Amino acid sequence: MAKIEKIALIGGGNMGGALAAGWLRGGKRSKVSADKLIVVDPAPGETIQKLAEKHDFTVCEALSLEQAETVDLVVLAIKVQAADTVAAHLKQVMREDTPLLSTIAGVSLNRLSIAFGDRPIMRAIPNTASEIGAGVTVCVANEEGDALEAEITRLLKGAGSVEWVLDERLTGTVGAVSGAGPAYVFLLAEALEGAGVAEGLPRDLAARLARETIVGAGALLASSDKSPQELRRAVTPQGGTAQAALDVLMGSGGGLPELVRQAVAAAERRSRQLASGSGRE
Repeated sequence: MAKIEKIALIGGGNMGGALAAGWLRGGKRSKVSADKLIVVDPAPGETIQKLAEKHDFTVCEALSLEQAETVDLVVLAIKVQAADTVAAHLKQVMREDTPLLSTIAGVSLNRLSIAFGDRPIMRAIPNTASEIGAGVTVCVANEEGDALEAEITRLLKGAGSVEWVLDERLTGTVGAVSGAGPAYVFLLAEALEGAGVAEGLPRDLAARLARETIVGAGALLASSDKSPQELRRAVTPQGGTAQAALDVLMGSGGGLPELVRQAVAAAERRSRQLASGSGRE
């Protein structure tokens, strides 16, 4: 297939904004020119609005037949509750051979195929760090979409690393670990800030310490070839303050590791509910 150049991004919320920012900022191979990007959203979010002011790409309320004829890829970055309405309109204007890339949580390749017909269809599970090029995206494709793996990888690399899985059943766990993962880290930052305040620190100092500690730990993890377990042990001398804290976090009932396991399992269950149509976000 020819190189994908012109993209219609359906949805200008948090995820749409993150993807657009990654494309517009991307390197030589993954960058999308502003004149090759159409964002479709009647009420785009702040990120899209700021990007549009800076890069002057097209933002519209609905994709027209004329626009749909010119695009090489349609990307769905919408909430699941809007999927049926959006699909009904897009099916009327999209070419039969236009590839589709969906970021909708829990909506399977089969459901997308029923809604959009027989065409190359891919699912991507990104996270919001894509906005600064530090995200991770995991993809899966139907049989027709397999041929586009290299091209989709090229486009998504502007937003961070890209991985592919063959078994779509794994995408629920992927979303629970990496898709929702930033929320877990942000909660940890909130908790650290609150604990610092409870122990007497001024809130602004506690907030800075929590933020910079997490940023620094992430940078150390990214730059090291050691496992998280090895890095944790290296900063946890027996009998020290870190050990006292970890005794609590890893205490009875499984502690933090067990809570995280339960959280990921809950998110994965929710993904399966959405995939089966028994739940609505």
